Parts: sequence; structure tokens; C-alpha cells
Amino acid sequence: MIDAAPAWAETTEADIHLIQRIIPHRYPFLLIDKVNRIELARAATGVKNVTFNEPHFQGHFPGAPIMPGVTIIEAMAQTSAVLVGLTLDLVDKEPLVYFMAIEKAKFRRKVVPGDVLELHVTVKRGSSRVWKFEGVARVGDEVAAEAEFTAMIDLSKG
Repeated sequence: MIDAAPAWAETTEADIHLIQRIIPHRYPFLLIDKVNRIELARAATGVKNVTFNEPHFQGHFPGAPIMPGVTIIEAMAQTSAVLVGLTLDLVDKEPLVYFMAIEKAKFRRKVVPGDVLELHVTVKRGSSRVWKFEGVARVGDEVAAEAEFTAMIDLSKG
């Protein structure tokens, strides 16, 4: 496991401004509003306030808006990227994070406008470049989705 980066050792939450200093995603693909309960190199919880005006609801599905499952997994991955960025002291270093694998994905509940999606991610293993996570997305006490995913950190900027 990676030791906590001294610069961020006391960080337990990230607001939208800090998130944007860590991951490159922007509207309409920045899918988390904040990250809290951060335990560097271990776990974090992202928060996504699901609103009707998000672009995917125009076509998924007209008259019955449902957040796409792959978008929920992406939100878990963005939460993980913030956790890794703080753990490895990557703030303002513009890392890119790429999926390497998504496994054991299950979707249990529809996520709709008005829901507050909590994205619980836990490190299964991590190194300087490759990390594996377990993620569970919840709305209240209900599990909406779960997955394991592996990602690679790239600092080369293209």
C-alpha cells in the first residue's frame, strides 16, 4: 500500500474546486459534486446530486429518466481518481486515469433525478500506476450498483 502523501495527510473531504484540481473531467462529464470520508490509500465516498437537467436524461429515457449504469460506474471511478490523486500528491499535476478492467458489475436500483447517489470506493490494491477498487453506489440505504474496477494513472499528458 502507498503511504499517505504528507501534503494531503489531513484531508478528509474534497469540494468541487479541489476535485477539478485533481481530475480533468468537466461538464458535462464531471459526475461527482464532492468527496468525503477520505482515508488516503484506503477509501472515500463521492456524492452525486442527480438532477433532471443532465444531458443523458434527454435520451435515457424520454419520459422516464434513468441515470445510465455505465455513468454510475464512471462516477465511482472519478471518486477513486480523487482518492488516488490525494494519496499520490497529484493535485495540479493533471493526471489522466484510464480504465483497464470493469468486473462484477451489477445494477440493483434505478437512479433518477432527485436522488443523492453516494459512491463508496475501497482500495483493493494500489501502486504508483495501477489501482484496483471495489465500488458500491447507494441511494439512501439501497444499493443502486456495484462493481470492481482497475485503472491506470498516466502523467504523460498524451
